[in-house]
Amino acid sequence: MSLWLNMDERARRLGILDTKLAQGAAIFFALVIVKLFPQIMTLSIWWFVGLTVICAIKPVMTFFGEGGQQPRASSRISPQ
Repeated sequence: MSLWLNMDERARRLGILDTKLAQGAAIFFALVIVKLFPQIMTLSIWWFVGLTVICAIKPVMTFFGEGGQQPRASSRISPQ
């Protein structure tokens, strides 16, 4: 199994709470970086806007896209 497929299988185990906690951890990590390197905040706001758009393209296309990739039956745990 390739690295990407393995990581995809692991990510499918996460629920909404796990996802939001990971998102919060990433935000707080970014705040730590900004506190350590305050020069980052002297960048133009447009750098941050551009990076936000670049990072949001794939998730937005996946969420709103037509059809998309359906979860495989093998990735579901069936009750016995």
